[in-house]
Amino acid sequence: MRGTGAEVDGARGVFAVDSTAPGAAPRGLDAFRRGWETQIGDDVFQLPAFSPDTIADFRVKGRVAKVHGAAIADLHAASTTRTAEVTGGDQDQVAMYVVRRGAWTLGGPPGGGEQTVSAGQFLVRHVGCLSAFETSAHLTAKFFVLPPGELKPLLGNRVITGPADSAEIRLLTALTDMIHSTVADLGPAGVEAAHGALIELAKAVAKGRFDDVEPRLAPALTQAAKDLADRRLADPELSPAMLARELNVSVRTLHRAFATVGEQITTYIRTRRLQEARLALTAPSGRLSISELAAHWQFADGSHFTRAFKKHYGQTPTEYARSTRAASLSPNRHLPGHGSAESA
Repeated sequence: MRGTGAEVDGARGVFAVDSTAPGAAPRGLDAFRRGWETQIGDDVFQLPAFSPDTIADFRVKGRVAKVHGAAIADLHAASTTRTAEVTGGDQDQVAMYVVRRGAWTLGGPPGGGEQTVSAGQFLVRHVGCLSAFETSAHLTAKFFVLPPGELKPLLGNRVITGPADSAEIRLLTALTDMIHSTVADLGPAGVEAAHGALIELAKAVAKGRFDDVEPRLAPALTQAAKDLADRRLADPELSPAMLARELNVSVRTLHRAFATVGEQITTYIRTRRLQEARLALTAPSGRLSISELAAHWQFADGSHFTRAFKKHYGQTPTEYARSTRAASLSPNRHLPGHGSAESA
C-alpha cells in the first residue's frame, strides 16, 4: 500500500492510495479515509461509514486532488464497496460520476429511489444530504465533488445523465487529468485558473454545450483533441475536421485552441505518426516494410514517408533501423569505456 501527499494550503491537496496489493486490503479503507481527511478535508465531502464487508476487503487504487472547494477522484476498485446505513448528514455539493467500467448505484433522496450509473455513462446531480451508494467490483470511474454556487441553479432538482464519450465529458476528463499531474506544483494563480476551468466545463456538462470561446478552456480542448488523435492515429479519416466534429466545436475554434498553447494540429498528428512508425522500425519481430509503414500511418507513399522521417530524425527509416540493430548487437555496448554508466 502506498500513500503520497502534498502540503495542503487550504486551496489544494493531492493524495494517492493503492490497497490492491496482497495483504493491503485490511488497512486500505483506513489509508483512504486518512488521506481524504488530511489532504482533501471533510469541508469538501464527508466520507460515509462503510459496511463491515467493505471495511474487511477494501481493494481500491485511486488518486484524489483538491482544487479550492472541488475534489477530483480517479478510482479503480477491485472489490465491491457499500456504505453502511446512512442517517442525516447535511451536505450542499454537486456530485458527478463518470463510469468507464462496472457500475455505481446511488441512493436517492427519501422516496426518490436508486439510480445506477453503468459503464459508459455519466450522472451529475445536486446532493443535499448524505446518501447510500454501492459500487461493483472491477469499477473504473471518476468522481467529482463540486461547489454548488454556479452549478446548483443550473441543475435544480434535475439529475442529468448521458454518454461518457460526449464532447463535454471528453474535455472535462482531459482537464482533470492535467490537474492531477500539475496541482501539487501550481501557484495560487494556477490553482485559481484550474478551478475556474473545472467549473466552466462542469457547467457545460449540465447545459449540454460549452462556451468554445472561453480562453480558460483552450488547454483542455487541446488535450482532449490530442487524446482523441492518439487513439485514431492509424485512421485515414483523422483530421482537424474530424477532431472538431467529435469534440463539438468548429475547426476554427480547435485551431485557435492549439495556437494558444503554441502548437498546430496537423504538426501534432504527423509527429505522433512518425513516433509510432519509429517504434515499429525497432520491433523485435514482424517488421513492416517501408511502404507498409507508410500506408499504415497514412503517408502518401514510401518516398513521402522517408522524406518526412529523415527531416524529423535526421536519418532515413532504413538507416535508423540499421543503426538501431547494430547498436543492439554490439558486444561492447555494456562494457566500461564504451559509453556505459560505469565509464561516467
